[in-house]
Amino acid sequence: MTAAYHWLFVPLTLGLALVMAVMETIYVIRKDDFWKKTAQYWMKLFAINFAVGIATGIILEFEFGTNWSNYSWFVGDMFGAPLAIEGILAFFMEATFFAVMFFGWEKVSKRFHLASTWLTGIGASISAYWILVANGWMQNPVGTTFNPEAVRSEMASAQAFWEVISNPVAVSKFFHAITSGWVTGGVFVVGISCWYLLKNRQRKFARASILIGSIVGIVGSFAVMLSGDASGVHAAEFQPMKLAAAEGLNDGGRRAAFTIVPGIRIPGMLSILATHDIDGYVPGINDILNGYTDNEGNEIPSVAEKMAMGRKALVALSLYRSTDDPSEKAEARYALEENVQYMGYGHLEKPEDVIPPVGIVFWAFRFMIGLGMLMLLELLVVGWLAWKDKLTGKRWLMIAALACIPLVYICGQSGWIVAEVGRQPWTIQGLLPVNVAISSLSAGAVKTTFFLFLAIFTLFLVIEIRILIGAIKKGPETSNE
Repeated sequence: MTAAYHWLFVPLTLGLALVMAVMETIYVIRKDDFWKKTAQYWMKLFAINFAVGIATGIILEFEFGTNWSNYSWFVGDMFGAPLAIEGILAFFMEATFFAVMFFGWEKVSKRFHLASTWLTGIGASISAYWILVANGWMQNPVGTTFNPEAVRSEMASAQAFWEVISNPVAVSKFFHAITSGWVTGGVFVVGISCWYLLKNRQRKFARASILIGSIVGIVGSFAVMLSGDASGVHAAEFQPMKLAAAEGLNDGGRRAAFTIVPGIRIPGMLSILATHDIDGYVPGINDILNGYTDNEGNEIPSVAEKMAMGRKALVALSLYRSTDDPSEKAEARYALEENVQYMGYGHLEKPEDVIPPVGIVFWAFRFMIGLGMLMLLELLVVGWLAWKDKLTGKRWLMIAALACIPLVYICGQSGWIVAEVGRQPWTIQGLLPVNVAISSLSAGAVKTTFFLFLAIFTLFLVIEIRILIGAIKKGPETSNE
């Protein structure tokens, strides 16, 4: 819930950062004050959203210690590093140049101010990268080794750190998140600008904003498709159960069909998306439970076999930490290293525990794709008509563009649900299930803080929306033409 609320603010920050940077670049090149006023207006909305996003993000990081203390202990050496770098490098960079950007219009040169605007957006993107490095490691834990002495996953070398930050899952998630932010920003700018046209206000400003917003959103939409394709391939490789749940695929095979909605399927398309080969093998839920042979010819054990090996690892770990006999310790260490990759499975009660909530993931995946395609269509049509100056009289289309603003947020939240609900029951894929990662808290304490944060975040959201609406009603400081 906390992460989902935080994700309401992040995409708009990423999208508006690019929009206002492009507008200010046009101002510096053309030396036209119209573009300065236009950039300043969207910068004001950016600042409102940026402030509320910071508040929700700070609370999210504290929760790792309060609600997920076992997780924090297990991954502290690894997980803390990218978050510390994000705070020390990216966030301070972002905050510093934000101050120059927002307050320095008449205090620094045009070029320095333009650089500050771009660096604010770049800082936000770098911040997102380090956070997604941490999240990507949870989805595909690479570059670390388990230390039985400390009972934690650790990075043992600089090379291991490089493996963590270049994790293919993290890289694809980063580009997917950034470019989806461009789509959100583009849809937001186009929708708000159409509101001005509906009110017959600031027509020149609205048309110019629609052109920039639609270009940013369209570029973002095609980039989202490319990064989404990479994410699908990585899910097939590292998290096949997530892919099977997203497709509602019980029994897999070669030339697997992609389900648009139940009853409508495209033969072979899932194999193409997952493996880039129409004859590629895609395992279903039952295949993963019972064991299968992957596309490389590797025999993947059944979940029951993984659970047995995981329990051997847990027994070996217990013996290693309790015995002082050197031979027993060596034997336990060997048994642990042989089975440690399945240690998380040893905490499961039954094989079916590895199946995420299929219905939620299945429909969230379809909402994400369907709404994403709708956003692209809206940006293409409205952007083209604005370019040709033919939006006048298309009242229904402008209302639809305004209605797309909440829809683009539903699209983004759907993607988050696929990524995070789809990997359940794991906090760290294959290594640490949720029931082991949590703190020793009573149900009452969790309920109390849950509803407390829910109330606080909802208040934040209401305040932001009211402030945004007030700023939108006031409008930009451009002529009403």
